Amino acid sequence: MHKKLAGLAAIGMAGALALSGCATKNDHGSSAGAGGGGGASSDTVKIMVGGMSKVIYMPAALTQQLGYFKDQGVKVQLIDTPAGVTAETSLIAGKAQGVVGFYDHTIDMQAKGKCLESVVQFANVPGEVEMVSSKQAGTIKSAKDMKGKKLGVTSQGSSTDFLTQYFTGKAGISTKQYTTVKAGADATFIASMKSGGIDAGMTTDPTVARLTKTGEGKVLFDMRTEAGTKKALGGLYPASSLYMSCDYVKKNPQQVQKVANAFVKTLKWINSHSAQQISDKMPSDYKGSDPALYVQALKGSKGIFNTTGLMDAAGAKNALNVLGSFSPAVKPKKDQIDISKTYTTEFAKKATS
Repeated sequence: MHKKLAGLAAIGMAGALALSGCATKNDHGSSAGAGGGGGASSDTVKIMVGGMSKVIYMPAALTQQLGYFKDQGVKVQLIDTPAGVTAETSLIAGKAQGVVGFYDHTIDMQAKGKCLESVVQFANVPGEVEMVSSKQAGTIKSAKDMKGKKLGVTSQGSSTDFLTQYFTGKAGISTKQYTTVKAGADATFIASMKSGGIDAGMTTDPTVARLTKTGEGKVLFDMRTEAGTKKALGGLYPASSLYMSCDYVKKNPQQVQKVANAFVKTLKWINSHSAQQISDKMPSDYKGSDPALYVQALKGSKGIFNTTGLMDAAGAKNALNVLGSFSPAVKPKKDQIDISKTYTTEFAKKATS
């Protein structure tokens, strides 16, 4: 294997490797029990993470590394899964009690008759970047140039797929006029871009940092900042969060509060510490063969996280507007969606008080 790809594979396998360490063990060192939905084991919370190595979901592993779940007296098992849509499916099936993933899935699922709600909102911007292959940089300079191109997303039905449909739709391009490619993240995404399997695609740090360092990819849309998000999406777009089924939250408020306390404490910790200090706390496997580049990736994305865990109400409405403009599930029911049922600020407020 090429040395660069070997290093990338190390980052891409971070979540899988973590499964043999902190990710499959709760903070008391024993394997978490089975169970899901409202009937879960009373002392264990299983949380699916839509890509453990993605910086946008970094608070999940960091909270465990800092020992904050243990401090709250709650057993948490983090389980890596390649995409948010996969995690959502596990939650609906009762195989987990929570998901660290994109908030917009709660809107999508309400349109499908399911009730999920964000309990702790990590970020009010996506932290996603639309990268263009350096080979296509002269051709793809805006969304309107994506017609006929191969566009990479984490997987079909993922938030990256949602956002790609929004960009192309705004540019007057239908989903039939480009090819959606399941490119995953990390090493698989980079390999797809290098091989020509995708012409452009949506991804996060540390993949963004690696592609820009090697010059193999260039940034087209940058949603790691509020300004960039507003420019791309017309407003804020609440993204990485802890969401759970409404039924589980209602039946297990004490457990939910403990988890919320731990996550909000972590968000404050991120805000008051440098990228290097964060990197020092993370498992070594997350850094791959280039720890300095991982620190650079953290510098590029750590600013997306808020310090309160609270939802931005206007941002939630904007997320509904975005999905309501193209989603086959949400669009016909946009006016019937009760946005107030897709998130709660009850637990984050108590955690910050």
